[in-house]
Amino acid sequence: MVVENKLYTVAEFEQFITLPENRDRSFELIDGEIVEKPMPTQVHGRIGGIINGEWYIYLKQNPIGFSEIEVRHRVPGDDHNSRQPDVSFFGDTVTPAVAKGAVPRMPDIAVEIKSPDDTFKELREKAAYYIANGTRIVWLVYPEQRLVEVYRPDADSQLLTERDTLDGGDVLPGFTLPVSTIFKV
Repeated sequence: MVVENKLYTVAEFEQFITLPENRDRSFELIDGEIVEKPMPTQVHGRIGGIINGEWYIYLKQNPIGFSEIEVRHRVPGDDHNSRQPDVSFFGDTVTPAVAKGAVPRMPDIAVEIKSPDDTFKELREKAAYYIANGTRIVWLVYPEQRLVEVYRPDADSQLLTERDTLDGGDVLPGFTLPVSTIFKV
């Protein structure tokens, strides 16, 4: 749901989301439009939890960064986008965590889980934005189809089925996750 037919800046967006009526709602700023994120379904939450849990286990043994859920990210200089992937990996153990507002860079891995109201086009546009702005891997998860689409810079996308295995590439070296595992909901 788009809030109003007006282009917003990140500063205006930050003000908007702090309004009392928006306290329990989730929004993204996409190309200057404030878009309300749908409330996640139980399937959505479980898939996000599985991915986050698998990353957490990996990161306990390989402390190279942090797995995050529903964290907003923005690119400095891009005053019309503040994106919030469902799950993300941030490969930095030195920089202090942001306590208010968006992280001033894109995550190293972004995961978007298709909600019933999302379109494939919207998700693919998000993937393109993440990749164009420094994200190194994007996983688009399609629960109804039981597929994962993987994006990396300068490479064709890959469509993985439940017979395939996701990997962390050079971002999460040695990490693997059977696609079938994330659909055990």
